[in-house]
Amino acid sequence: MSALHRAAGPDLTPAQLYALLRLRVDVFVVEQRCCYPELDGRDLDQDTVHLWWQPDDADRPLACLRLLGAPGTVRHVGRVCTASGARGKGLGSRLMAAALDHLGDDESVLNAQVQAQGLYARFGYLAEGEPFDDDGIDHITMRRARSG
Repeated sequence: MSALHRAAGPDLTPAQLYALLRLRVDVFVVEQRCCYPELDGRDLDQDTVHLWWQPDDADRPLACLRLLGAPGTVRHVGRVCTASGARGKGLGSRLMAAALDHLGDDESVLNAQVQAQGLYARFGYLAEGEPFDDDGIDHITMRRARSG
């Protein structure tokens, strides 16, 4: 069984931060072979919120995402990933639903890998602009307008 976890950047324990960074590096840097500055200095910001799914009996998350920006501003959804062995179980959808609950009426934007834009479209995100290359993977900017 898995449980949703949420923590603001400053509230992450060192072990939680390490586990989230490890998952992101495993997926983005190792699996997808993207060499980019994963340690961007934003994970511990006051306005950063981390959401992740983690088995109750394990110390490793199966999926995670990160929300940037203060409430009432345009928020950024990023670093959305799922461990290779946990894909196809709906964890990405569960995380996005939890993210939208947290974001409330705020407008939000994300840079989706083109093959994943259908996931985000189900949550009201609309593609804008043209696809672009980000570390060898085609991405597209998607935006969800402020509701209400």
